[in-house]
Amino acid sequence: MTILYYKIIIFVLCFVSSSFGANVLIIFSQPAKSHYILGNGLATGLAKRGFNVTIVSPFEEKHPPENYHQIVLDGVVEKMEENLIKGNFNVFEFGDTSPMLQSLILNTMSTEFANQFFAHQKVQNLLKSEEHFDVVVIEQFLNDATKIFAHHFKAPLIIASSLGPNIWVNDLVANPEPPAYVPNVFLNFNDEMGFTERLYNFLFGIFCQLNTHFVVYPTQSKILKKYYPIGPDLDGIIYNVSLVFLNSHESINEPVPIVPNMVHIGGYHVTPPKKLPKDLQHFLDNSKEGAIYFSLGSNVIPSQMPNATRDAILKVLGSRKEKILWKWDQDSLPNQPPNFKLSKWFPQQDLLAHPNIKLFITHCGLLSTTETIYHGVPILGFPVFGDQKLNAARAATLGIGKFIDFSKINENNLEEALNEVLDNPKYLQNAKYRSQLMHDRPVKPMDLAAYWVDYVIRHKGAPHLRVAGVKLPLYKYLMLDVLAAIFASIFTLFYLVYRIVKYCRAPSVKEKQH
Repeated sequence: MTILYYKIIIFVLCFVSSSFGANVLIIFSQPAKSHYILGNGLATGLAKRGFNVTIVSPFEEKHPPENYHQIVLDGVVEKMEENLIKGNFNVFEFGDTSPMLQSLILNTMSTEFANQFFAHQKVQNLLKSEEHFDVVVIEQFLNDATKIFAHHFKAPLIIASSLGPNIWVNDLVANPEPPAYVPNVFLNFNDEMGFTERLYNFLFGIFCQLNTHFVVYPTQSKILKKYYPIGPDLDGIIYNVSLVFLNSHESINEPVPIVPNMVHIGGYHVTPPKKLPKDLQHFLDNSKEGAIYFSLGSNVIPSQMPNATRDAILKVLGSRKEKILWKWDQDSLPNQPPNFKLSKWFPQQDLLAHPNIKLFITHCGLLSTTETIYHGVPILGFPVFGDQKLNAARAATLGIGKFIDFSKINENNLEEALNEVLDNPKYLQNAKYRSQLMHDRPVKPMDLAAYWVDYVIRHKGAPHLRVAGVKLPLYKYLMLDVLAAIFASIFTLFYLVYRIVKYCRAPSVKEKQH
């Protein structure tokens, strides 16, 4: 054995011995399957590395590893689905609303989710328990009141973002978000914006800041006081963030500024491909002309799409030489073409790893985008709402695919986009290149996450990583007082010059007498 080998063994043993047995509380409270996949991936990965993990979520892991404990918030998902049915909520209609209206709708939904979370008896039991946790990890998504758990258990706080750097996390660690080249998460802009796009991005950013500070935070503060009246004010806990886990990576996201206590771990939920079920393996192995995989994710009900859009998709895909795998929520499709195979669920990561998959038609959720880049498969994006439009624009900028806003799909633009992505080799080449970038990392993302959890515990919250900007009130951080002083000085100077000129040009007393 070489000396280097021994050094690696010693490093691993030191790491394991320092982290083994540490108690980690992970809270992913959103009743959305895609969010849970990230939370469960983090919890499972940490448990397998020796941490003693407790995860609070509306979903349940059927095959948990050792050191993995669940607090399943039963009834939350059912309540959400019941409310959506009563409200006749159709996500395809939601996608056509303006970004401002979407953010206001999210305000209402997040308030409802937060109240359900804190009112749940299991959450109240946890708050009343005498459990001990060494660190608390909370998903950051308009749920700032949940940060009280770090205060309650006297543990450092790590927040996990289901996205890269964005409006919901940047403010908490004073991370800069220059509107000149960092598009807002609600907008389908890339990092090379024209004047109109930069203007809109700037003004929408101001709207988001006002919404956060004057709507979201006050609402979360009321929820906190309602369910935890003896605790501190919201301002006293939300900025006490030790670390931010970002579900991003340079292979997927544009390079943007991040402060020292932000860490990219994008792709940590991706697992090595497993053997496909026999029917899928046979279907793909016999797809001599290749196959196209079509899925709109876990939060979209495909059968709710407009009939005209569905029929256009069926006609175009049904005429293709490739076979089609479509994740569909019903047992059959009207006028289903013979080259189609439907299922309510597909093992997506394992499918994308099959060499006969030539294209992924996706809603451009970040998990799906990450997985298709990991496996080097080009995409055709049908973004519907939220960050999906930003992810679609980013994929087009990277050259790994094209996108069509879902509400604008028709036979002509769909056929044109399919032919372009499938026939032009640059999209496959770019997808393979981005896949190489994602794999070319010094440390696996889950190992990196485990290291930083242990680091935060070892260094008691790692306060040395936090920038001074997090201590400043908003007006100081934005230099509003300095700008006001400069403008006041300029105004005073111009006013004095004006008065002097006016005085000098005024006629003297003798001139007035003549």
